[in-house]
Amino acid sequence: MRKIRQSKKLRNVRYDVRGPILVEAHRLEAEGHRILKLNIGNPAPFGFEAPEAILADVIHHLPEAQGYSDSRGIYSARTAVAQYYQSRGLKEVEVEDVFIGNGVSELISMVLQAFVDDGNEVLVPAPDYPLWTGAVSLSGGTPVHYRCDEADDWMPDLEDIESKITENTHALVIINPNNPTGAVYSKETVEKLVDIARRHQLVVFADEIYEKILFDDAVHHHAAAAAGSDVLCLTFSGLSKAYRVCGYRAGWVMISGPKEIAEEFLEGLTLVANMRMCANVPAQHAIQTALGGYQSINELIVPGGRFYEQSMLADRLLNEIPGVSSVRPRGALYCFPRLDPEVYPIDDDEHFVLELLRAKKILVTHGTGFNWPEPDHFRLVTLPDVDVLEEAIGRIAEFLATRR
Repeated sequence: MRKIRQSKKLRNVRYDVRGPILVEAHRLEAEGHRILKLNIGNPAPFGFEAPEAILADVIHHLPEAQGYSDSRGIYSARTAVAQYYQSRGLKEVEVEDVFIGNGVSELISMVLQAFVDDGNEVLVPAPDYPLWTGAVSLSGGTPVHYRCDEADDWMPDLEDIESKITENTHALVIINPNNPTGAVYSKETVEKLVDIARRHQLVVFADEIYEKILFDDAVHHHAAAAAGSDVLCLTFSGLSKAYRVCGYRAGWVMISGPKEIAEEFLEGLTLVANMRMCANVPAQHAIQTALGGYQSINELIVPGGRFYEQSMLADRLLNEIPGVSSVRPRGALYCFPRLDPEVYPIDDDEHFVLELLRAKKILVTHGTGFNWPEPDHFRLVTLPDVDVLEEAIGRIAEFLATRR
C-alpha cells in the first residue's frame, strides 16, 4: 500500500518547545519518574491562578456563549481592546481594527496565511519564538533570521537586519518583550526598527504578549506608536501570560497605520477568520473584565513578587555556574543562558538537553529550537517558586559539572 506521508510544507517547520524532548519526558513519566517541566511558559501548573473577577465573568456569561460569535470576536471584547490601545496613546484605533483569536498563536498563523505568498521573505529575530518561523514556512514564505546581540543585552542588530533585506522582503517581526531572551527594547530601538520598515516599505508584526511582565525600570513601548500613520503595524497580545489564563486561548491582533493601502489584505484576513468560524466565545467574555479591571500582575513583577524574585534568582544562580553566563531578563518569564564552548564543547544541544532530562529529570529547551544558530544556549522557564527553582538549577549545575 502507498505510504501516507506528511505534507512537504512541514519540511522546514519545527516546534521543539513541544518536540522530541517532551516525548522523552512523557516516556520517563510513564516509567514513574517525576519530571520538572521548565520548557513551556504555562503559569497554571506552578500555582499562578487567574484573577477571581475573570473567572466570575466567564461563568456569568456561559448561558449566552453557546453559539458562534462574529468571526472577528464579540463586540464588547473588541471594544475593550480598542479602548486599551487608545488609553496607551493610540487614539486612532477603532473596534473594526481588532480581531479576537484563540490566543496569539492562532492569530499569527491566520495573519500569515492571509499575507504571505510563496517565496515572500519575512524577517524574524534569532532567537525567536519558533511559531513565527514555522508559521511563515507553513504559509509558503521564507523566514530570514536577523541576529539579536547578546553582548548588547539581546538588542536587535540593526545592521544585520538592513543587510538581509531584499526586493522580496515583505515584513519585519518584532518580539518585545522578547521570548526567549527576556529583553525589553528601548524606545529608541523600537523607533529604529520601525524606521527600517518605513524606509523599505515593510509591514511590522509586533508580538507583545509579554508587554505587562516588566522588571525594575523596564518600560514597554508599542511598535504601533512608532509606526504612526505611515507604517502598517499588526500588534499581537492577549490574556494568557499577564492574566494567567493560557488555557482560555484569548488573544487579539490590532491593525494600525495606513489601512487604506491594505484593504485587500484585510479582506483576506477577514476571510480566514470566517473560515475558522470564531474564537472560543466563553473566553472572549474575559477580555473586557481583564482590560477594564484591577491589574493584578503588578503585585507579581515588583521586588517581593513571585515573577520578579524567581526571575532574579534564576539569573543569579545560572551566572554562578562555572562556564555559564546569562543576560539578566528585563521582562517575560525566561532566562536564555549561554554555555561557554571552551568549557562545554557541545555539538548537538538537543542531545545535551536530552541527557540533562534523563540524568536530572529537568526539562528545558535547547537554544537551536529557538532558531539560534549555535548549539550553546538553552531556555529555562522561571515559573517555579524559589525553592523548586533553586533545586532545579542546582541539579543543572551538578550535571554541568560532569561535562566540564
